[in-house]
Amino acid sequence: MNNRLKNPGVWMPLALALALVGGMWIGKTFFNNYHGWDSRSKLDTILELINKNYVDEIDTDSILEVSFPEIISHLDPHSVYIPASDLQSVNEELEGSFSGIGISFNMLGDTINVLEVISGGPSEKVGILPGDRIITINDSLVAGQKWTNSKVMSNLRGPKGSTVRLGIKRPTAKELLPYDVKRDDIPVTSIDASYFIDDEVGYIKINKFGATTYSEFLTSMVTLMADGAKRFIIDLRGNGGGFMDHAVLMANEFLPSGSPIVAIKGKNRSRDNATMSDGSGSFKDKELVVLLDEISASASEIFAGAMQDNDRGLIIGRRSFGKGLVQNQLELPDSSALRLTIARYYTPSGRCIQKTYAPGVDYERELLNRFEHGELYSADSIKQDKSLEFTTLHGRTVYGGGGITPDIFVPNDSTGITSYYINVINAGLIPKYTFEYTDANRANLSKSKDGHELLTMLPDDDTLLQNFVNYAQKNGVAPRWYYINLSRDLLVNSLKAMIARNIHGVQGYYEVMNDSDPTVLAALEALNSGKSAFPITDSNAKKDNE
Repeated sequence: MNNRLKNPGVWMPLALALALVGGMWIGKTFFNNYHGWDSRSKLDTILELINKNYVDEIDTDSILEVSFPEIISHLDPHSVYIPASDLQSVNEELEGSFSGIGISFNMLGDTINVLEVISGGPSEKVGILPGDRIITINDSLVAGQKWTNSKVMSNLRGPKGSTVRLGIKRPTAKELLPYDVKRDDIPVTSIDASYFIDDEVGYIKINKFGATTYSEFLTSMVTLMADGAKRFIIDLRGNGGGFMDHAVLMANEFLPSGSPIVAIKGKNRSRDNATMSDGSGSFKDKELVVLLDEISASASEIFAGAMQDNDRGLIIGRRSFGKGLVQNQLELPDSSALRLTIARYYTPSGRCIQKTYAPGVDYERELLNRFEHGELYSADSIKQDKSLEFTTLHGRTVYGGGGITPDIFVPNDSTGITSYYINVINAGLIPKYTFEYTDANRANLSKSKDGHELLTMLPDDDTLLQNFVNYAQKNGVAPRWYYINLSRDLLVNSLKAMIARNIHGVQGYYEVMNDSDPTVLAALEALNSGKSAFPITDSNAKKDNE
């Protein structure tokens, strides 16, 4: 043996080092495998201890089921666990259809009031009419039972081809009318309104980005263009997002070839990608204004961000929500699902507009903070992070880190909101009065072709307001004319719009309300004065905000 190896001073330190490393490896392996130091093993051990030793019989699966949402909540605000019982209804909102009877309704006085009957749908085929009240469902009394909207929907929806029996109260019939309605596929539409807001400007209101949004959008645009529309308002206020690819397809229609639309970056680099326009868009020469508010999020922000960063369209309204996270829905073997954030998206200038969700930050309160800090009423109250400054295609400054700031700010309109207005709103009197008025005049009002023509059939403003005030007084809200006069325009416009909705659906409502909507009026002014022409310039934006 080599004499050096016989010397303890040479080999002893090496032996001790090997023993120490070996001991560490054995200890780690021992404790992980046998003593449950691994978190997943620890969870199994705890559940097993509960199952064997807890004083009462417990379904450990049910414990886990209620725990999953809490576990996922520690990731980010938009990753969620969806129980199997909720998955179908969650998916239906975006997938484009569900099986039901084909009506829209509201609850007034604990009664289901039919607002619209979908053309060609199951209810129309059997003769159900707008204005009908649903008193019973499958011989169970509904009226007066304080059913929730979700309970009503769960009873009206069901498997395609199944039948639901309704008891209908109609003003023209003394007895309850029985209807057997066979459920069928009902489209879930994304576009609430599509019409000419003036001679050359088309208006499109998109409520979400679902499975049919792009095709609906194309149909609306082509129809309006065929009738002479040259400029467009796309209203994304209140649109919380949905399928990102439909926002990308919409953006592609407005951009020249090679324009960046959105980039996605996540942990799994194989999924990273940057989407560019392919030049096939049909509306590359059309002037565009996009309307946003504090509820506009996700896919809405992708579309608006692509238009703003490419200086392609003018953004008007208020700062958007600030959701720059991408979710992927993963269905589990028990038909539940995990909607997991897998990436962040970045607008063409490179900004991520996701607002802060760090530990200790009350994410749910952020919108309330905006209200309390005055942001909804003053552009000067918007606090930009100067460290997240980016530049648009033609040199305008934009910011990341919390939504898309509009090029033209329009404050939340609080004109006319008085204590009297709040009292009648809280009592639900505007929808109740307008529903009764519509019922009494439905035969005549139904002859109108749209919301604007319907307005010519209504009483003058003074009469309409006086009749409503009398109705409100009978229902417990005393007239206070000082406040009524302050709220006059808001009350009258709301009454007219709700009557139009009862006859012409949601589009009728927007046709009337948009005539006095400050954000829509600002968009019209920008379009008709040429301020939205491509490319949007910094000088125009600054001039507009002075």
